[in-house]
This record gives sequence, structure tokens and C-alpha cells, in this order.
Amino acid sequence: MIGMKNYMNAYVDRRMKSVVDEWDLSRKDDVADFTARLDAIEQEIPRLKASKKTSVEKLTELETRARKLKEKI
Repeated sequence: MIGMKNYMNAYVDRRMKSVVDEWDLSRKDDVADFTARLDAIEQEIPRLKASKKTSVEKLTELETRARKLKEKI
């Protein structure tokens, strides 16, 4: 008779792909380049902050112009 431990190991081996997919688990391949991807994202932060600042300034300028145009009407 097969022991419980052996039965569970065999079950998990047969169903591993389903378990990984169902539980949305990461595989070794999925996280192999994680630090490189994280570094690339972190390097983008200053550029994105500058872009946000520029966008806010442009929006403020446009809102000011729109307000002045409304006042003239």
C-alpha cells in the first residue's frame, strides 16, 4: 500500500502545473530577472517625476489662460 506522503508527492507531481496556474504562483523563470527589471523601473522614477512636474506646470498655465479667456467673454 502506498503511504500518504508518497501519495501526496505523486499527486502534487501530477498536478503541479495546475497548482501553479490556479494559485498564480511565480516560477523561477518569472523572477530570474526581477532585480534587473526593478532597477530599470527605479531608473525611470526621476524622469517620470520631472515629466509630472512639467505636466502640472503646463496644466496650470492652460487653466490660467482659460480663466482669462472666460473673463473677457
